[in-house]
Amino acid sequence: MKITVAPDSFKGSLSASQAAKIIKKAIKNSLLSAEVTLKPMADGGEGTLDTLIEVLGGNKINIVCKGPLGNNIHTYYGVINEETAIIEIAKICGLTLIQNEDRNPEKTTSYGVGEVICDVIDRGFTRIIIGLGGSATNDGGYGMLNALGVKGFDENGRELSYFGSDLYKLKRLDWSRFDSRVENIIISVANDVNNPLCGQNGASYIYGKQKGGTKEQIKKLDEALFNYSNEVAEYTKRNLQNNEGSGAAGGLGFALSSIGAKLTPGAKLIGNKINLQSSIASADLVITGEGKSDHQTLNGKAPIYVSHLAKKYTKPIILISGSVQNDNQALTNAFTSVFSITNKPMTLDDAMNQVEKLLYNQIIQVMTLIKLNIK
Repeated sequence: MKITVAPDSFKGSLSASQAAKIIKKAIKNSLLSAEVTLKPMADGGEGTLDTLIEVLGGNKINIVCKGPLGNNIHTYYGVINEETAIIEIAKICGLTLIQNEDRNPEKTTSYGVGEVICDVIDRGFTRIIIGLGGSATNDGGYGMLNALGVKGFDENGRELSYFGSDLYKLKRLDWSRFDSRVENIIISVANDVNNPLCGQNGASYIYGKQKGGTKEQIKKLDEALFNYSNEVAEYTKRNLQNNEGSGAAGGLGFALSSIGAKLTPGAKLIGNKINLQSSIASADLVITGEGKSDHQTLNGKAPIYVSHLAKKYTKPIILISGSVQNDNQALTNAFTSVFSITNKPMTLDDAMNQVEKLLYNQIIQVMTLIKLNIK
């Protein structure tokens, strides 16, 4: 029996690779003859960089850049060959880099992303893959553009800084010092959401609250992003604010699109890189998973992409997650079977502390049932 194992990370407890290895161990201990292929997945959010480095045999490059609060942080990006670098937004301006009490989208910046892009170009890489998820920012990528040489000015001609609140005063953008080397780089963006930049479904209204934004701030930031997008369009001659994914990572999707990046659903981009489709096509069974499965899983997350491929080749697919919220049965319809690893009432902390054991035991139970069907 050929089994493809393609989980996302169980955020906060297991990386995608760790989860895949635990699943494989349980399968082999239950069904020794099984041929198991591991394809750890990601969708552009947290864990994308480490997953690609491990699966594709890449390396890390350490760097100091500005974090989400504008202070210098130590982080890293990846390289997978002589021409391709991998950047994960969450490791530069990620929400998890800020304590809850310090989260405020007016005081965060994507400046460090631009610094890392400059370092990538300085080192001679000509292709960049960017994992676009998990940001603490809502600056529309203005901070990133600022680091690349684009300067903002207020109505009195004073140069602005590069934080979210600076967009309130933005009157004009000066692109004369923009690093033109960017135009020679192929940037592929692994995008995990499809929101536009502005409006009720945009970056501010949908994600601003989780980044610490108040109702008043969210309204002001949305209006500021609308003005900012028009200023960007003055230079690029393209207004991309309504494009799918422009609102990703607090609007970084918009800024990256404006400088020529191609936005692709993250799970699809990662799946293509690791040859997931060919593995599923030759499998008898597919197993995927993640930390929490709910309605958001259906909106482009890694497990639903794996499900689409499994259904394309009429393969049974099992979803195993840390927790499952399946009130509307949509998850059941998307997978052959859906399981939670929790086997009794327990707190989130208890579940995360026991995640390896719980995942292993649930796979054993699933494989026991499968063995009965094989017979």
